[in-house]
Amino acid sequence: MPLLPDAECEDDVRWIRSALSLAAKAEAEGEVPVGALVVRGGEVLGEGWNRPVAARDPTAHAEVNALRAAAQAVGNYRLTGAILYVTLEPCPMCAGAIQHARIERVVFGAYDPRAGAAGSRFSILQSPHALRRVGVRGGVLHEECSERLKAFFRKRRG
Repeated sequence: MPLLPDAECEDDVRWIRSALSLAAKAEAEGEVPVGALVVRGGEVLGEGWNRPVAARDPTAHAEVNALRAAAQAVGNYRLTGAILYVTLEPCPMCAGAIQHARIERVVFGAYDPRAGAAGSRFSILQSPHALRRVGVRGGVLHEECSERLKAFFRKRRG
């Protein structure tokens, strides 16, 4: 991905920090600490955090919850021009939802070498065969996002 203007980089960091605070909500509920928000024009349209256990719903990933909240807020599932910020690289399921929502760009923190669909394991969002191509920027606050996940699993195994 080409270099971004400094202001855009600063915005990405700010929004990933906000997503980290949402990840803390997931962790407080005993869920894997992943947080996400949908932003358009500097305004938060929707936010979410992992809730598959609490919701008894395998699709209740942070990204899907944020997309659902944003679609409800604007009254349309098409979120053209919006950016999704998430603390962990989206999985294939979430990548499909991101494409259908017409998200313009995804910015994520930690890479997911086991199931990441934005370049780590799969390149669904960037594929020339994709429903739509989505801009991707990974590794924003990677250490913070990654450490939160590692600490959660260390504690759980503990």
